Amino acid sequence: MRIKRRRGVKRSASGIIPQCKRVGPILIIGGVLVDLSKHAFFEGKIVPLSEANINIATHGFLYGTSIFGGMRSYWNEEKKRLFVFRPYDHFRRLLHSAKMMSMRTEYDEESLIDLTLELLRTDNWQRDIYMRPTFYKADLGIGVKLHDLKDEFCMFVMAFDKYVPNDTNAHVTVSSWRRIDDNVIPARGKVAGAYVNSALIKTDANRSGFDEALVLDNNGHVSEGSAMNIFMLRDGVLVPPPVTDNILEGITRKSIIELARNELGLEVLERSIDRTEVFIAEEMFMTGTAAQITTVTKVDHRPIGAGVMGPVVTKLRILYEDILRGKNRNYEHWNVAV
Repeated sequence: MRIKRRRGVKRSASGIIPQCKRVGPILIIGGVLVDLSKHAFFEGKIVPLSEANINIATHGFLYGTSIFGGMRSYWNEEKKRLFVFRPYDHFRRLLHSAKMMSMRTEYDEESLIDLTLELLRTDNWQRDIYMRPTFYKADLGIGVKLHDLKDEFCMFVMAFDKYVPNDTNAHVTVSSWRRIDDNVIPARGKVAGAYVNSALIKTDANRSGFDEALVLDNNGHVSEGSAMNIFMLRDGVLVPPPVTDNILEGITRKSIIELARNELGLEVLERSIDRTEVFIAEEMFMTGTAAQITTVTKVDHRPIGAGVMGPVVTKLRILYEDILRGKNRNYEHWNVAV
């Protein structure tokens, strides 16, 4: 079968290939070639990625009845080791999401960590990567419900670098879309179907020339980015929205709160944020597993503070980067070495 050439992607006689050493197959994200793992965890075992397939009549595919986690591992070139960041916390949140979606599972946090390490060792990754664990409703057929359905688990791995290319100088807009309410779809969990909300927010922002967006909840409070938690620094106090303002209970968010208090000596006050408060903040940034710490320097063409990355977010980025790569002994317990 002839493979059609995609714009911006180099092609060989055998099809689309990346111009670099590969671990496994490739994924194309925004015209960028990304390595995928050779193997995946699927239906209770590690299999070649090509065998990790679901039927197109699967309930989780048809109705978005799946939940997922986003996890990252970081390569330390000096130690020649790969470190998984806070896997217990990630899997604890994943199991909470599963519970909200009436999913039954035989796995606990420790068993999920064990199978993750086994999967990573199988392909011998030696670079920064992203892991995507997923629970899904696996029965085939039509019918909107959560009960009396089979639940399955799978996970794949991919190479991963920057999620937001402009992560030191992001210009964001306030979206016209609203954040989903917890009484509509559980906002504190990672429910696949709910990410249509994130996709609408992100696409509108990017098409309008912005790097990201802020999204308000139905009370007019700043809730999140398209798929990131937010922080603002106001009058020297670090302010994130509370978990009751329809935000994801982010692992990176949790980590930054701990670091700000314990390492920088900052007061952290979790409270609702009004829309116009961000215009008069001294600093602002977004956090997430994929995004790490993304500095926001403008909101709707208004500079935040001096319009450049400020001292607080600069210190947090340096500190956080060292922790991710296993370079900070005080936070070794956050990482699990592969």
